[in-house]
Amino acid sequence: MKQKLKKLIWDAVKTAYEDNALPSSEFPDVEIEEPKVEKHGDFSTNIAMKMASIQKMSPRKISEIIIDHISDPDNLLSGTDIAGPGFINFFINESSWHPVLRQIHEAGNEFGASDIGRGKRIQVEFVSSNPTGPLHVGHGRGASVGDSTANILSFCGYDVQKEYYINDSGRQIHTLGQSVLFRYREQLGEDVEFPEECYQGDYIRELAEEVRQREGDALMSSGEEAAIEYCARYASKKIIEGIKIDLDSFGVRFNRWFSEQSLYDSGKVDADIKELQDKGMIYKEDGALWFKTTEYGDEKDRVVVRNNGQTTYFASDIAYHKDKYDRGYEKVIDVWGADHHGYIPRMTAAIEASGRKKDQFHVILVQLVNLLRDGEPVAMSTRAGEFVTLDDVIREVGKDAARFIFLTRHHESPLDFDLELARKKTNDNPVYYVQYVHARISSIIKKAGERGINHIAWDDQGVAMLREPEEIRLIKNMARYPEVVRNSAEFMEPHRITFFLRNLASAFHTYYNKHRVLEDDEVLCRGRLYLILTIKNVIHNGLTLLGVSAPEKM
Repeated sequence: MKQKLKKLIWDAVKTAYEDNALPSSEFPDVEIEEPKVEKHGDFSTNIAMKMASIQKMSPRKISEIIIDHISDPDNLLSGTDIAGPGFINFFINESSWHPVLRQIHEAGNEFGASDIGRGKRIQVEFVSSNPTGPLHVGHGRGASVGDSTANILSFCGYDVQKEYYINDSGRQIHTLGQSVLFRYREQLGEDVEFPEECYQGDYIRELAEEVRQREGDALMSSGEEAAIEYCARYASKKIIEGIKIDLDSFGVRFNRWFSEQSLYDSGKVDADIKELQDKGMIYKEDGALWFKTTEYGDEKDRVVVRNNGQTTYFASDIAYHKDKYDRGYEKVIDVWGADHHGYIPRMTAAIEASGRKKDQFHVILVQLVNLLRDGEPVAMSTRAGEFVTLDDVIREVGKDAARFIFLTRHHESPLDFDLELARKKTNDNPVYYVQYVHARISSIIKKAGERGINHIAWDDQGVAMLREPEEIRLIKNMARYPEVVRNSAEFMEPHRITFFLRNLASAFHTYYNKHRVLEDDEVLCRGRLYLILTIKNVIHNGLTLLGVSAPEKM
């Protein structure tokens, strides 16, 4: 609809110039907005204000000229008016909205899809939790954001690959091995003073018991480091297996699981450090190797190899991201916790130093989740091992509620997640509110079948009877969907889909409470069935992008 309106305006401006009503042939781009107040029209444009200085006329005079020169052979408009300093408001004929329904039906599951990505290869890396413990509720939000973003980008024509980076090397893995070994020794009767810096959760005791079942007391006579190494490798492998199970039950599946340790085993970390040294980007000072990240806007240079010869996480991250681009990805998207904000400048510096452009790297920061139960905070402490795992949440409220609620706010805003609310089968629960529309429409269509209406299709007379304000409002709402999807892809903000679905659900509930679909008037009934089947298709489409099911009954 916006494209049709832009063409009307553009043609009117050109005609006005040809008629000498406008002195200059220089015209700006036409911008179309939707007024916040419905009585101000369906669309508006500020083109007259943008043209005023060029045409040497007042905006209102330009608006009058444009309106006078509009040719509308398809009867798109029911009226226009001029508001404020020169905004042109447009009112669309009710019948002009009806073809939107046919477009949606013909597009089916592809309604809203586009080719803005044009096959560009993009990698989305998300979750990437250290394999030192189970996924918690915060990881669930990151998983929802990352997975939905990847789905939306793919829907918009990008060639998208989802990846999980396993941090299976370094100090935290060593600490994991120590934690399991201490519990193992404790279970064999040794008096152990368990260090505070070690992982405290019950899962450590369970892992230690598994090691004891496998090895008996053999590790008691092993060397300290060998025993720690064994426990670390066994525990991290088991934890990763659990993470994969949790993510699978959450509807998240990766194209690749990438091991950090493989970068060291293959020699890529050392090779990339040497390459950057040869380029003069890494220098030695006080026995350590430093990356000149300040040359790319970072606040200070960063250590890649400490003076004791140990590499930092930054060193492996440099190698990992170089490997991503070497695999042919044109853009890399990382989904991180908001506490990693300060890490962006150094990572961006490393990517630019490797010869890539700054806009080929994008970080989505995901804020914390405040877990509640009936409005009261649920205490969580990962260090003490007292935390609610993602598996706990899925078991209690289900995958659909968790994924949808995680996406009800912008990812950079903190989120309150109330477990009791997520369990409710009421309209207060946002996912239930949307899914219920899909289920209710399915029920109506089933009842229509019992009345002998087994084929719902475009009917000129029936669709022409869709004139109620609530019906037109529903169609206008659905007409926005392709733009919502494109904007979600462009800005990498999946919550836009969630907002859209809630608004569409609200419009349907309002309509359903006021009007009967299965009317005695057969022609009107056919029109309304066609309308609600369209709504069902769009809701199914949007929920699918979010990784949420669209149930036929509830």
